[in-house]
Amino acid sequence: MKLSRRKFLEVSGASVAGSAALPVVADGAAAPPVVQVSGAPRTEIQVRVNGTMRTASVEDRWTLAEFLRDHLELTGTKIGCDRGECGACTVLVDGAPVYSCSSLAVWAAGRSVDTVEGLAGPGGELHPLQQSFVRHDAPQCGFCTSGQLMTARALLAANPSPSAEEVRRALTGNLCRCSNYNRYVDAVVAAGAGDPEAE
Repeated sequence: MKLSRRKFLEVSGASVAGSAALPVVADGAAAPPVVQVSGAPRTEIQVRVNGTMRTASVEDRWTLAEFLRDHLELTGTKIGCDRGECGACTVLVDGAPVYSCSSLAVWAAGRSVDTVEGLAGPGGELHPLQQSFVRHDAPQCGFCTSGQLMTARALLAANPSPSAEEVRRALTGNLCRCSNYNRYVDAVVAAGAGDPEAE
C-alpha cells in the first residue's frame, strides 16, 4: 500500500501527540506528581503616572510599556519594534524621554512617568503641541505620533523655542514609517514659545 505524504504526516503527528500526552513511567512506578510552577517574582512599586500616584504589584520581568498598556490600560504608548530602536513607545520618566519597551516597570518605582494621555487638558482639550501636530498634518498613519509627541514635549520643556535643526536632532530616535519627518519638525518649531500660531 502506497502511503501519501499527507497521510504519513497525519498518522505520525497523531502518534507523537498521543505519546507526548502520556506520563513516562519506568518499571511500573507511579507517574511523578505535576508540580505547579510559581509565578514570576513580583515587586510592589509606587509610581506617579500622569500626575496620579499609582501603587501596583508588578512582575519583575514586565517592561514599562507592558505595565502601562496591559495593566494601566494607557494604550496611547505604542509598541513598534519592541527592541528600543523605533521610539514609538517613548514616554517621559522624570521629564526625560525613555523607550518604555526596553525599560523595566520596577525601574520606575518612586519616579514620575508621563504618557501621551497626560498631554490633554482636564476637559480633553488638546495640548498646544498636539494642536500644532494637527495643524501641520504631522501624523500620517499615526503609529509613531505618541512617541514623537513625548520626545517633542521633553525638548520644548528644556528649550521652549528650538530651531528646526535642534528639533531634528531631538527627534532622531523616533522613526516614522511614513517618512513625514519635515512636517513633524515644522509642527514642533511652530509649537515653540513666541510663535503666534501655537497660542
